[in-house]
Amino acid sequence: MKIRALLLAATALSIAPAAQAQEDRIGALERKLAEQQQRIEQLESLVARQSQMLEQVGTTAPAPPVAPPPVAASTPAATAAPAARDEFGIAGLDVSGDMRVRQEWNYGTARDRSRSAVRARLRATYKIDDHFAVGTQIATGDPDDPNSTDVTLGNFVDDFAVALDQAWVRYTNGGLTAYAGKFPQIFQRTDMLWDGDVSPQGVGASYGAGLGGARVDARGIWFVIDEAAVARDSDMLGGQLALSAPLGATLKAGLTGSYYHYRLGSVAGADAGDFRGNLISGGRYLSDFHLIEGIGTLGWSGLSERWPLAFTADYVKNLGAAVAGDTAFNLELAAGRTAKPGDWRIAYNYSEVQVDSVLAAFSHDNIDLSTNYKLHGVGIGYVPAPHLQLDLLWYHYRPLDPAYAGALPPREWLDRIRLAFMVSF
Repeated sequence: MKIRALLLAATALSIAPAAQAQEDRIGALERKLAEQQQRIEQLESLVARQSQMLEQVGTTAPAPPVAPPPVAASTPAATAAPAARDEFGIAGLDVSGDMRVRQEWNYGTARDRSRSAVRARLRATYKIDDHFAVGTQIATGDPDDPNSTDVTLGNFVDDFAVALDQAWVRYTNGGLTAYAGKFPQIFQRTDMLWDGDVSPQGVGASYGAGLGGARVDARGIWFVIDEAAVARDSDMLGGQLALSAPLGATLKAGLTGSYYHYRLGSVAGADAGDFRGNLISGGRYLSDFHLIEGIGTLGWSGLSERWPLAFTADYVKNLGAAVAGDTAFNLELAAGRTAKPGDWRIAYNYSEVQVDSVLAAFSHDNIDLSTNYKLHGVGIGYVPAPHLQLDLLWYHYRPLDPAYAGALPPREWLDRIRLAFMVSF
């Protein structure tokens, strides 16, 4: 009996430590589970706070709208290529365009006239690699008129003519940009010498570099104008050097010099719209066109960000003119901008252009006279919403030299008013 009691006691003593050890392990596991649950709750709280912050940012700071392009008239042409986006799921493809509807009223001739015009352009650029890109642009308008992509409404609702307006290859490397084909204008310009719709064809290149606080840009072009199987071809060699520099925190100045040497051998591809206001003799231009141009700009942004002031002066002299009418100039003063919704821009310009001072084939078509005119112009631009722009333009003009007035009244002032609505994307 004593032996049995001793065995039971020994068994109980051996079981007690094992039970205690099991309870200790269970307690440790429970503590670890409690710590993990606490960490999970902390992480859930952090995620909730971050989600709330993201929702607040999304409702209080929307992405800024895309600004429409600036008014092209009498402003230097932009030469920087836009950054490529992924359009239609194709990496490196950038697609953009615009459409403009315009109403025009003309007064002062034998018959006052009004007309409606439409312009549509669609362009695409594909970036092949870090250096090469190709691009095209299709546009409405008469394929034989390089100065305009407008189509006048009428003609018993005929369909619009559409043509391939640009097709080019571009190479970029640092500050160098080179084009071949039919490409966007690379020169700084005003409408007096280069219409905004003219796309040069041939080869062009530009190089820009910083010079301390200033910037220097050099541009050159070989412009193929007319090719002939027998007669000498017509072309133009042109160069431009531009310098811009700040004169203070809110004041900036620019000076640009250009030379354009036209060699007009063959004119077989020309028509009446190409000759326009220049003097003609025996079916050819009377004058040669060796043009020297100087453009000076002065900009001041001290008034406010939305109301910068800009002054532009453009002077051209034709060293190859066969007559005394060899000089042209344009002065413009502008206030404001057309970059963001709510922006306004107001501009006034005055021009005097003698009969053979510029090559009429590529100058503006804003009025009935491409050369030999005196002009006062007023323009008001407004951006009501992203991608939209309204423009009101008034041209008050007359022939400069009555001897070359042609069919227009030699000394009477004429008026043209245009109201345009443009959508860009």
